[in-house]
Amino acid sequence: MGDVRVGVIVRALRRRHGWRQVDLASHAFISQQVVSLIERGHLEAVSLRALRRVLGTLEAQATIDIRWHGGQLDRLVDEAHASVVSATVRRLRRLGWEVEVEVTYSIYGERGSIDLLAWRGPQRALLVIEVKTEVTSTEATLRKHDEKVRLGRAVAAERFGWNAGTVSRLLVLPDTSTARRRMAASEVLSGTYPVRAGALRDWLRRPNGSISGLLFLPVTTVRSAGRRIDPPRRSGWVSESNR
Repeated sequence: MGDVRVGVIVRALRRRHGWRQVDLASHAFISQQVVSLIERGHLEAVSLRALRRVLGTLEAQATIDIRWHGGQLDRLVDEAHASVVSATVRRLRRLGWEVEVEVTYSIYGERGSIDLLAWRGPQRALLVIEVKTEVTSTEATLRKHDEKVRLGRAVAAERFGWNAGTVSRLLVLPDTSTARRRMAASEVLSGTYPVRAGALRDWLRRPNGSISGLLFLPVTTVRSAGRRIDPPRRSGWVSESNR
């Protein structure tokens, strides 16, 4: 949406409330000059915080829509995610894990897709892996990963015949300064995924008991690597209870 269009909408909403610019400014705790800038479409001179305050006062909200080279932005994000997934699969398979990618489930109304489901037969160890290029919502990430871990044993048994003795979780993030900084700043995430670095590597080699771990892996995109990354195989499954 263009800046001028935003201004037109704000003006229309203000008039619907029967307010003057000074009235809106007073309710939003900003200056009348800021309201005027917004309504004239000069958003480059207005902070995002001020714009959201104005819209909130008008019982509206703004969502950011980022566009880049047509539809290439989605492909860029998907490419980064696929790179981390592929790197994770390669590492686990080198360590003797069986790995299934994008295992979908639908059990009594709970639906989703497990990014990676890994299995070590000798130890009967099941690993439920969530891959994120960034964590935008801590609450949503933890809630969905909890669900996948809770359902993982049943999915693994019925879909692949893996009778798990232990179920562990692993969060995989790209090895970037931003990801590391955000993880360090979140006490909730750090506390939920305490096993990492050397301790995690040792466990992946010789799984013993259940763990909750965090792994940082470098992102190597198709363009930067100069070669194509084969798309991982997907595993779809729907419980008999939902057919």
